Amino acid sequence: MNPGITLLITCCTVFLAQLGMSIHLPALPDIAGHLRAAPAQVAWGLSIYLLGMALPMLFWGSLAQRVGRKPVLFAALGLYGVANLALPLISTLESFLMLRLFQGIGASGISVMARVLIRDSFHGDSLAKALSWLSISFVVALGIGQTLGSGIQVLLGWQSIFYLLGITSLLMTVGLSRIGFRAVAEPPADTRSWQVYRDILRHRAFLLPALAGGAGYGVIIAFNTCAPLILLGPRGWSSVDYGLLGWPISAAYFFGAVLVNRCVVRTGQKRMMALGTGLLMAGCAVMLFGSANADSGAWLLWLPYCVAVFGQSLNYPVSLARANDGAPVAGAYAMALSGFIHQLIAALIGATASLIASPSAWPLALLCTLLAVGAVLCTRFAPTRYKS
Repeated sequence: MNPGITLLITCCTVFLAQLGMSIHLPALPDIAGHLRAAPAQVAWGLSIYLLGMALPMLFWGSLAQRVGRKPVLFAALGLYGVANLALPLISTLESFLMLRLFQGIGASGISVMARVLIRDSFHGDSLAKALSWLSISFVVALGIGQTLGSGIQVLLGWQSIFYLLGITSLLMTVGLSRIGFRAVAEPPADTRSWQVYRDILRHRAFLLPALAGGAGYGVIIAFNTCAPLILLGPRGWSSVDYGLLGWPISAAYFFGAVLVNRCVVRTGQKRMMALGTGLLMAGCAVMLFGSANADSGAWLLWLPYCVAVFGQSLNYPVSLARANDGAPVAGAYAMALSGFIHQLIAALIGATASLIASPSAWPLALLCTLLAVGAVLCTRFAPTRYKS
């Protein structure tokens, strides 16, 4: 499988997995009404989804070393598809949250395999450039997901959102069955897989860039968790209004990812990452300043958030590439471990954001600012590369 086909497959699979995060958000009130639950309780579905993405990532990485890339990707796509097809059939909050967990487990395997396939074909600055394409897929899903979800909800009902994801996932599995995956010249994992993960985790050249990327990712998760309750509630936005917000957010992330793709080889990973975390910090600080004024308009929440998203779009692919280059062990392990760290952070932040969610914007802005500070500090002290 040539690098171009690899990029196409991984971008499509990441796009599908990330839709599971955002496509249903405009329909949150309708889902809550169907389940006879409070919107804040249904919002826990995002945290559960992220927890499902986080917990099995190390397992998916080890499995990819043992049985190969293709079977693992098929298993993940199948689980994701079945969970989505089952979601419209439920009638209780508990079953909704359980299926969101299984949906997240499937998305976990999809995400791990996308990164591993990229790592198999690219290295160094080329790896950062290739990972920027995954960032583009992520942000397109982030923006189109909200808009697509609001349109489907208005025209066909919220159940059709999950039917679309499930059918697409299973069709993608059938299509990929005709493609031969590249054989990787690496020994299979042995029984000491968890010791390998421990050894990687001990190196600052891996850990600090991974934490920097995860902290910025947490800002996006916090906003997605709290913003519907803020904007669809006291701000009086409709689900269509909220869906349209995805476009400026998507544009910010898209242009940042394109900038990485075009400039990272010339500019260097360290400078690009420092610029990204700096913009992330600036956007979150303005959000906090605006939220301190109770009479401020909604634009003081979403516009600086777009600046923060632009910064994270610079930070994320570079931090992931630096973490992979800083790992002392090759193979699927480093990508799986970095993904585990990011999703674990996201799950914890999603849970925290659900607990502090309120009609007021300042708890969200404060949480985002603290995460941005962490990203800046990790970037500042991260070694340039791994040294034995």
